[in-house]
Amino acid sequence: MKHCGRTTLETPSKTLRHTEVNKALCDIVTNTKKLRGIKKNIMQHSHITKEILDSAYKVHTALGPGLLESVYQACLVYELKKKNLFIEVEKPLPLIYEEVKLEIGYRIDILVEKKVVVELKTVEDFRDVHTAQVLTYLQLSKCKVGLLLNFYTKSLKHGIKRLVL
Repeated sequence: MKHCGRTTLETPSKTLRHTEVNKALCDIVTNTKKLRGIKKNIMQHSHITKEILDSAYKVHTALGPGLLESVYQACLVYELKKKNLFIEVEKPLPLIYEEVKLEIGYRIDILVEKKVVVELKTVEDFRDVHTAQVLTYLQLSKCKVGLLLNFYTKSLKHGIKRLVL
């Protein structure tokens, strides 16, 4: 439809000019690109967590429950390094308040690919404090995904908690 020499699109609620239509289409393209980026990030996190869990199952199957947390940590790190994942062990995590950097003893058990926080436990049951610990690490590290793994359980599938910010 022509209106005052400009192309317009009639909708029930209003008439859109050609430039408004172009802007709307640009917004759709931009949002689609953002969604693809988010989807790619989710896929990366999913791939990393799958590799971590596969390795954790392998370690738990081989060793069983009842050992020290440090034993499971060393074996899990070994398995993840075999998969060529970038691993940081006992990574210090400072707390920054305004311009003060506080080194107060927070340490991530394992940070994988600078994206996934892994906290290991050998306890009878998870407690709220364990979940709070991982959530704190996620906030301070600016990571989005954390895994809380309890190697004390008879079956590791009962000792996995995935947390997402």
